[in-house]
Amino acid sequence: MSLASSHSAHGRTPLRTVQVLGGGSAGSSAHVRSLAAGLVARGVRVTVCAPLEAERNHEFTGVGAQHVPVDRSTEPAALAALRAVCADADLVHAHGLHAGLRTALALGGRRIPFVVTWHTRAHVDGARAQLRRLLERRVARAASVVLGTSSDLVDRARRRGARDVRLAAVALPLPRTAPDHDDPDRLRSKTRAELGATGRPLLMAVGSLERYRGYDVLLDAARVWRRLDPVPLVAVAGEGPRRTVLQRRIEDEGLPVRLLGRREDVAELLSAADLALLPSSWESRSLLAQEALRAGVPLVATAVGGTRELVGDAAELVPYGDAETLATTVVRLLDDPERRALLREQGARQAATWPTEDETVAQVLSVYDELTQLRPYP
Repeated sequence: MSLASSHSAHGRTPLRTVQVLGGGSAGSSAHVRSLAAGLVARGVRVTVCAPLEAERNHEFTGVGAQHVPVDRSTEPAALAALRAVCADADLVHAHGLHAGLRTALALGGRRIPFVVTWHTRAHVDGARAQLRRLLERRVARAASVVLGTSSDLVDRARRRGARDVRLAAVALPLPRTAPDHDDPDRLRSKTRAELGATGRPLLMAVGSLERYRGYDVLLDAARVWRRLDPVPLVAVAGEGPRRTVLQRRIEDEGLPVRLLGRREDVAELLSAADLALLPSSWESRSLLAQEALRAGVPLVATAVGGTRELVGDAAELVPYGDAETLATTVVRLLDDPERRALLREQGARQAATWPTEDETVAQVLSVYDELTQLRPYP
């Protein structure tokens, strides 16, 4: 039994934790909701400091946590609110670099156990990259423990001077709403028809329209796919600053690509796809990769960041920036149903090796217990 559970079981004051989110990205927000649910179920008091949008989308209060709005656009007010919440905490856990920096400033050197999870890293160049390194060093050195979601993030935190850095167990949370299983074939056909992919292969990519996502390379590869019969449709779910540039290329070059914008039905889109594509220059624990393997959709991804560690042999991996290899790999898979079937089987086996939500909570609780066991309780 953990200290947190034993305190609750013996009528003592439960462990009081604060979970801090920065921008509230989908992956880290879903992780915090799952973590909060597991902690509350084990008798831990959880306060989530996050933007209002994150609370609306993930409903931390719905799993028994308290929510305190913290908006990055009002930095002095956000710091004041965070400082007040942390004053009564036994432990503070920040998720992401911005959340970690804000929390370090709010704690102001107070001796409260401070955990930071690095879910991803920024994709910046030049002077901004130098500033980012300084911020990473500040957060890494302030934290009692840094949890990295991939081995390369663990190494990065260690290089930045983290005193104690460990590989995090991070589960892919189960869908909060059950998909429609009444007639999956009918739902798949309906989705494909809505996208304009009836009678042709459907290739699915998901992620914000930013440079590091590699969509320029994806469009280069789509030139090759124009020569196929039938021509595959590439559908990209996501929004971002490069939409105008990408859309102009699609129209000017007559590429078989549709930008779908932000979508709430990614699970349905993936289930309708023949292949999932992940052409990024870097990923940690890609949500798309996890959702594709769990859904039985063959994945073609770049061999970058934590992707190989995540998917093992259950995906086709290609070099980043190599449009020709990406294009030929997709063509080969579309012509090889046996290989696609094997990837589906390997994907299911690989997904079964990933941490469960219970295992994720157990690891975090063990870190909390380790950091708080010497702290007096009221």
